[in-house]
Amino acid sequence: MLKVAGLTHRVSLGADTITILQGVSLEINRGESVAILGRSGSGKTTLLGLMAGLDSPSQGLIELDGEAISELDEDQRARLRAQRVGFVFQSFQLLPALSALENVMLPLELAGQAAPAEQARELLHRVGLGERLRHTPRQLSGGEQQRVAIARAFASNPAVLFADEPTGNLDNHTGQTISELLMALNQEQGTTLVLVTHDEQLAGRCQRRFAIDAGRVTEFREMD
Repeated sequence: MLKVAGLTHRVSLGADTITILQGVSLEINRGESVAILGRSGSGKTTLLGLMAGLDSPSQGLIELDGEAISELDEDQRARLRAQRVGFVFQSFQLLPALSALENVMLPLELAGQAAPAEQARELLHRVGLGERLRHTPRQLSGGEQQRVAIARAFASNPAVLFADEPTGNLDNHTGQTISELLMALNQEQGTTLVLVTHDEQLAGRCQRRFAIDAGRVTEFREMD
């Protein structure tokens, strides 16, 4: 599903150039759940954004579902994201003026899906919010907002879902509930799940784990 080869990313800060990622190579199979761990500032969120097509690398190859997104322009990457990618963020990123139902309906409407309200309602029932359809984000708890965000991310049936610290703003119990929900939907829909996390319990539930340090990535290998 994802192939990264020789990925390097640099940013300019005034007269200085900072290398955030250096020579990263990895592959993620279709339907896998993968965790990327690292300290703050290690480059893990940058790597996630590059794999999702939110930015272009300084050099190297990124393929998503067989398409070299590192060679696409912004408009082409935006179309690919709309068709094949879902996102879950630490800060939820819900539209405050819309209800839970309307937030989940939005990507379905933009994609021209038939019966978006019916599909959105079904997803919200699946994440345990069938009684909260008309509530706006400020009327929901943090865990409930993250459930809405997950329902929205899965609404377009993405080939791959990227999650950036999906349990980072939640208490331990709520974080475990969100972890179970992500894993269940990953298995039910066969969606490839790639997440950045500090949560060792969440990372431990993934099939594979990568560590990033000083811009370089290595895979965890279990000892016999």
